[in-house]
Amino acid sequence: MAEPAQTPEYAVPALDKALDVLELLAERGGGLSQLDIATAIDRSPGQIFRVLATLERRGYLLRDRRSGLYELSLRLFDLAHRQEPLHALETAGLPVMRALTESVRQSCNLSVLDAERVRVVAQVESPADFGFRVRVGALFEIGPTATGLVLAAFDPRGAELADRRGVDPALLERIREAGHLVRADAVQPSITDVVVPVLRGDGTALAALTVPYVATSLSASGADDVLAAARAAASEIAADLVL
Repeated sequence: MAEPAQTPEYAVPALDKALDVLELLAERGGGLSQLDIATAIDRSPGQIFRVLATLERRGYLLRDRRSGLYELSLRLFDLAHRQEPLHALETAGLPVMRALTESVRQSCNLSVLDAERVRVVAQVESPADFGFRVRVGALFEIGPTATGLVLAAFDPRGAELADRRGVDPALLERIREAGHLVRADAVQPSITDVVVPVLRGDGTALAALTVPYVATSLSASGADDVLAAARAAASEIAADLVL
């Protein structure tokens, strides 16, 4: 019996170079010269000249006219936020999140699963003089983060994600039973992550609402009150989305 034909691999060198440039600038941050970029992606300056010119012309890169350094524009961010599910989530979520921060005097953020990692898609800072913020667009692993565990617990692929990411399935089951997770932050133990899912009608999570709770003598609400407010906010976001 003849072996099935293999799907051919098609290389697009110019596209590969363009993606290498975008990924490099996203990782490094700040401006890089044409020579710096060429060296970092193992190309010659001449090989990437047209790629840089095209990316600049299309608005993906900005070039400082004096220094000649390139950096990413907000074009990719803008494209990502044009996606209807993400746009709808932000539209429904941000007003509720602002009301939540005013109520509990703590920051909050909204995250989704992105290729088996956690992507922060919205953030509202605390109106108080203290708080903990997370950069919009930040990407985190599932296992170490309370937000990632809640998203995995309420995802149809939860068992599969747990297996691949080394997460205890029993922990995900406990989160599902509780309907939330409250625990010390993996990176900043002085912060307590209060995380609740934003659920669709079928009980799966579209997103996770996280309050990185900072307990001080000035805190307006205790952790239990923050959890209750966060759960109400997540339900309101879900209702506004008519999931």
